[in-house]
Amino acid sequence: MGAFAGRFVSALVLTGVLASAPAAEAAEGGLSFYIEGQAVPLGGVVPPPGLYFDSTTYFYNGKIGGNRTNQLGGNVVANVNVNLVADFTTALWVTPIQILGGDLAFAFVMPFGEPAVRAGVLLNGPLINQALGRPAGASVGDATLNPGDPIVSASVGWHSGNWHWKVAGVLSIPAGGYEPGQLSNIALNRYIGDISAAVTYLDLALGIELSAAAGFTLNGKNPATQYVTGTEFHVDVSASKYLTKELSVGVIASHYEQITGDSGPGAKVGPFKGRVTAVGGTIGLTAPFGGIPVSARVKVLREVEVENRFQGTIGFLEVSFPLWVAPKPSTEVTGR
Repeated sequence: MGAFAGRFVSALVLTGVLASAPAAEAAEGGLSFYIEGQAVPLGGVVPPPGLYFDSTTYFYNGKIGGNRTNQLGGNVVANVNVNLVADFTTALWVTPIQILGGDLAFAFVMPFGEPAVRAGVLLNGPLINQALGRPAGASVGDATLNPGDPIVSASVGWHSGNWHWKVAGVLSIPAGGYEPGQLSNIALNRYIGDISAAVTYLDLALGIELSAAAGFTLNGKNPATQYVTGTEFHVDVSASKYLTKELSVGVIASHYEQITGDSGPGAKVGPFKGRVTAVGGTIGLTAPFGGIPVSARVKVLREVEVENRFQGTIGFLEVSFPLWVAPKPSTEVTGR
């Protein structure tokens, strides 16, 4: 494989690899830490040793209607609409270290966002304050730009011909700009762990990509609300066709389900076990920019078959590129 081809493949896999760190939302609010469709395409691929950068902008517009109650920031509300824009800046280091023949990688993700939330009815919680003009039954809204909880991850990836697979562990640390009692929070204010495995079949000669990723999310307690989100299961699949070396199109399907209910003194609306299936498509483009291969990808999914969650539309705009790629060891033999 030539030097440019190697850099091209590195950039090609970045969007799928760097997007695999979960984003910042919570089942406590009728959403989930894990976002549907984020782990695919190319979910099983770890790029060659080096340092990589990714910026993923996440868009979500959804609602819980029909006078259904929900909890946000310790407040019990109904008829809630959310319009969220957030950016997740990621640094990925694929080390030269191998574990059982697989490449060891570490990532750090820093989220920033501004969820614009409006509830048609405020039923109970910290926002009920007559002095502020927020009596029970009032309509309330909130939109705050703040940093989310930092996220760290480790993964090990293997390769064999066209097959690529990996295992990963992710930890969300409650150190963001969480505002107790507010509707709008990008930070989760609790420890969250996610473990996952993924596999990809990538045939560049035929221009075919097939991926599947699945995992479990384990949630700690939010000390501000005394709310414990249940254990969650998620699975994503994708199929893509490379129309050219630079351009691909594909389809994505995702399913999320809570396997244990929410609990704790702050769970005022009961177990609130949720599930959702989302379907959509993606288009990706890789092109050299200043001699560096830059990958851009757009993904759009629509949530269907929803229970005890917001229902809406998910969008991703991902831009990724290598900062440095380790040179391959020389295979030349020097004579005396």
